[in-house]
Amino acid sequence: MTTAVGRWGKIGAIVFGVLAAQTSSASAQDLPFAKWLDGLKREALGRGIAATTLDAAFVGIKPIPRVIELDRKQPEFTLTFRQYMDRVVPASRVKKGRKKFAENRAQLEKIGKQYGVEPRFLVAFWGIETDFGRVTGGFPVVPALATLAYDCRRSAYFRKELLNSLKILDEGHITPKKMVGSWAGAMGQCQFMPSSFLNFAVDQNGDGRKDIWTTKADVYGSAANYLSGSGWKYDQTWGRAVRLPANFDAKLANLKIRKRLSEWQRLGVRRTDGNDLPKRDLMASIVFTEGPGSAAYAVYDNYRTILKWNRSTFFAVAVGSLADRLKGG
Repeated sequence: MTTAVGRWGKIGAIVFGVLAAQTSSASAQDLPFAKWLDGLKREALGRGIAATTLDAAFVGIKPIPRVIELDRKQPEFTLTFRQYMDRVVPASRVKKGRKKFAENRAQLEKIGKQYGVEPRFLVAFWGIETDFGRVTGGFPVVPALATLAYDCRRSAYFRKELLNSLKILDEGHITPKKMVGSWAGAMGQCQFMPSSFLNFAVDQNGDGRKDIWTTKADVYGSAANYLSGSGWKYDQTWGRAVRLPANFDAKLANLKIRKRLSEWQRLGVRRTDGNDLPKRDLMASIVFTEGPGSAAYAVYDNYRTILKWNRSTFFAVAVGSLADRLKGG
């Protein structure tokens, strides 16, 4: 494909880069959307995105007020850990997860073995992110990201993600019309931001496209590749709920503090039923879900990897808990 860099060479790329840098600092208060978009297109061309891709991606584009509304919206209340778990890991999702696991077992096990990730965790991520592909978001990704990139609150971050989404389109993995996701640009059945797509999405079924929207092999493979590339350890689980002694020093509940399970055992930490901790002497940290006195967990390296996917204690515990309940599914 002919690109701006191909027509103008290195000098053109430098010029485009300077213009893009000048324009990228402009917020909605500085430029009309159309003029801002012109600067964005120049930057995309300078990055090698084809003009035909940009024409297709931006046809009829305009900011989406609902996206800004959702970005600004403050929740009326904060869910407690128990409320969150009841909502995200209800018995109905466990039942559905076991059914999905059974239906796709051969493919999940093959991919899990290839990437070194237990299949039950792939199903857990899939279930919590999109209810096993049922709820993937209905916003057109490019307009949604353009809205957020044009807005002044987090413009630099979303500008990068917008440019990444254009690269995905330029590579032919999806069409603009079919590139849908959340209001913030998370896409497909595993809810990857465009940067995560470029870093970790895979063409698992070998059809020439990385399709995390409709191709389950690509969904599972991409999720497994993300976890594997982020440090997942196949021979370990994620953690477990624990009971702390009455005299436990709450300052020890910190991800920065790691001790062997035998050390936590000597400090009085036990399984929730009062039995000893596992004999396998893994390195672990103690975390509270809601501060001292709340539910406590001994967590391993894979818990930290889950946090790279979503930096939420609630989310990480929910993924691990659902995966545990899928055993034997």
